[in-house]
Amino acid sequence: MTFEQSLGETTRTLKALSEIRSSIDQAGKLILSTLQGGGKLLIAGNGGSAAEAAHFATELTGRYAKNRTALPALALSSDGSLLTCIGNDYGFEYVFSRQIEGLARSGDLVVVLTTSGNSSNIIAALHTAKHQGIKSIAFLGRGGGKAKGLASCELIIPGESGAAAQEAHLFLIHHFCELIDQAY
Repeated sequence: MTFEQSLGETTRTLKALSEIRSSIDQAGKLILSTLQGGGKLLIAGNGGSAAEAAHFATELTGRYAKNRTALPALALSSDGSLLTCIGNDYGFEYVFSRQIEGLARSGDLVVVLTTSGNSSNIIAALHTAKHQGIKSIAFLGRGGGKAKGLASCELIIPGESGAAAQEAHLFLIHHFCELIDQAY
């Protein structure tokens, strides 16, 4: 793919976010109400989406654009010892669900990021959140995959490009950080 083709695909994907605006607004309200109610965000993703999860958590607990109170957010992919323990003892499918089982409390929010929607550990995380009565947001791509329909709120990025979906996920993370900074 040429530079121009890649730029065009990403630009089309970002412009298409207006098609899911009501879901974006719903997700923003859910994130704000969770934090304002004293809940924490438990954020999960694999590979590049794990980096996005860590990015989101650091913007909240650290800072985004202004000095404000630290907010409770945890990237579930960041503790290598814990991931290998759970992966070894239970299987990689459970690396996020096991953490949600132990860490999530009423009023918390599980946030998952996946460009395919087909990762078994993400699907298990959403099932565990639902089983525990914990609300969830799924940042999805490529039609949502097997994760479609499992979260309290879905952000299904229009288009078929995984890379463009991931770039849209980052754009939305920054959008939500803007909302949070305005509220605090």
